Amino acid sequence: MNPDTGMAALGHVIQLAVAPVFLLSGLGGMLTVMTNRLARVIDLARVLERQLRAADPDDHPRIEAQLATLARRATLASRAITLCTVTALLICAVVAVLFLAVFFGFDASVWVALLFIAAMTAAFTALLFFLREVALATSSLDIWTQLGRRDLRGRGADTRGVPRRLFTR
Repeated sequence: MNPDTGMAALGHVIQLAVAPVFLLSGLGGMLTVMTNRLARVIDLARVLERQLRAADPDDHPRIEAQLATLARRATLASRAITLCTVTALLICAVVAVLFLAVFFGFDASVWVALLFIAAMTAAFTALLFFLREVALATSSLDIWTQLGRRDLRGRGADTRGVPRRLFTR
């Protein structure tokens, strides 16, 4: 093989590998957000478990319901983290196959396409799990009870039913 041709092919592979490497950077950010959410869920669950041990028996059902919600959130966040990590591994495999194809001189287009499709499927599913975890966290808020339902229907509420005073200083 002509050395100039080899360097040109290697340069082209490096150009092709840049986009997946940027994708890995974005995945790192997503993993940070997801792991921070999971850590907060775990910390809150530990606090509630201590409260459960010290609580009156009448408070047990409420605390156990909160713990069940946190367990579901932790499961969803953990699945999202796992799938995000799988996505990163698949993107790494795409980059590796690109370089192996240059070194060993084979057409890797089918492998690269399949690995990238698998990576995007895993990323899509991870984001769905993350979206569900966020929705579950939001739905379990007790903010509506604390504000009082009548405040949401009266004057001072915007079109979504959230009092304007929440958004002003």
